[in-house]
This record gives sequence, C-alpha cells and structure tokens, in this order.
Amino acid sequence: MAQTPRSPNADNSMQALKQYGSYTITAILLALAGYFGWTYWQDNHARVDTVAADHYADIQRLNEEVSLAAQNPDLEAEALTALTNSRTQLSKDIDALVSTHGDSIYAWQALMIKARSQVDSDDFSGAVESFKKALAIDLGDAGLNAITRLRYAETLLASGDADAALAEANNDLPSSFEASQQEVLGDIYLAKSDKKAAIQAYNNAWELLRKRQETRAVLALKMESLGTIPEPISEPAALIRASTVPQQPLAIDDATESVADDDAGNAAN
Repeated sequence: MAQTPRSPNADNSMQALKQYGSYTITAILLALAGYFGWTYWQDNHARVDTVAADHYADIQRLNEEVSLAAQNPDLEAEALTALTNSRTQLSKDIDALVSTHGDSIYAWQALMIKARSQVDSDDFSGAVESFKKALAIDLGDAGLNAITRLRYAETLLASGDADAALAEANNDLPSSFEASQQEVLGDIYLAKSDKKAAIQAYNNAWELLRKRQETRAVLALKMESLGTIPEPISEPAALIRASTVPQQPLAIDDATESVADDDAGNAAN
C-alpha cells in the first residue's frame, strides 16, 4: 500500500515505540494489577469473612453444649471431665479465632462468650483481659462498644477494682444506654460505701426508664435495699398483639446479659 503524508513512517513508528513503549506497557500492567488486586481483595475478603463465620458457628455450637451440660447439677465424674475438656477446647477455639480474625465482629462475639464463661467461673481477672481485647476491636458501632464497656466495668467491680470500674463506667455512652450506665454507677458507688451517690444514680436510672415506660425488677430491689421505694412505672399498652412465633435470637444474646437485653433494642431510637 502506498504511503500518504499521513501514513506513519516505519522508522518513525519504531522510534515512537522505543520511546513510549515502556511507559505504555507499564501503564497497562499497573491497570491490570489494580484490577486483579481489587478482584483478589474482594474474593479474599469474602472468603475470610466466610471462614470466620464458620469458625464462630462452631464456637457457638460448642458453647451451647457447654452451657447445657453446666446446668445439670448431677453430672457424674466422667461427664464432669468431659465438661472440663469442652470448656478448655472452647477457650482454645476462641483464642484461635481472635488470633486469625481479631478485627472482625466474630472475634468480638467470641470474646464476649469467653468473658461471660470466665465470669460464671469466677475467673474475673481472665474476664477483664477478655473484655480489654473486645474493647480494642474497632467495629464502628457505638452500641456494641457501650455493651462491652459496661460489662467490662461490672467485671472490674466484681474483681475488686472499684476505681477502675468507675473510670470505665463514666465514659460517654449513647443515650439509649444511660439507664444501664447509671445503674452500674450505682453499684460502684455502693461498693465504695457512698450510699448517697448510689441512691442518686439508681434514681437517675429509674427516671430514665420511666421515660421509656420500662421497668426493671432488679433495680427496684436495689433501691428498696437502700430504703428508697421507687414509684411504679406504667408500661405502655400493647397496640399490636405480640406474635406467638419465637423470634430468632441475636448473636449477642449469648454474649451479654442485662445491658444488651435492656438497651440494645433502644439504640436506634
């Protein structure tokens, strides 16, 4: 084919390829690397989440077995040994999950299970360490952080460190957790023999609950033990008949106690 004035000269084309070819190839390689890197990250991230979820599911099943066995007061020697072995395995499984997926929600849930088990076994120092690890996980959720911090404060108090418990319980928390925060503060003040401050904190908690038309029998007993008779709270009339179909429990139900039960449902309000 005859060359025209606009046709590239062979020598000029080769010279351009030599001059700019390396830059073009590098740009293509970077683009491909970025694409495949992004694809790998998505695939790997999903795979890691799946692995962590499966690992946590195994932990949850073992925890349910341990909890069920522990409720039997008449276990024979062989069954007690099996229970001890299961508890040891549960702790190892949780540690393994935390070591491999320590920044995930599954690690937080597993640590809350471990801490609760340690509290039930009066291993408060162990529970304190578990809560520290749980607090170090940044889940970007103020509600989960509040649940962890209040449980941590309660455990510090149970371990005998009322000052550390007070420091933790005095942290800023979402408004939906203020009632529980005030109740925990009342417990701490009472342990520090500050009856006046304890009564005030309990009263604060009760008034916050009154605004939500929610009552807590245990809090009422605490107030009565200090000579304060709480004014009854009228619960709201049910506008819709409650469903008789049991709801699927949340994952945190196995990991928390009254704090989550009373306040987590109000966090979005």
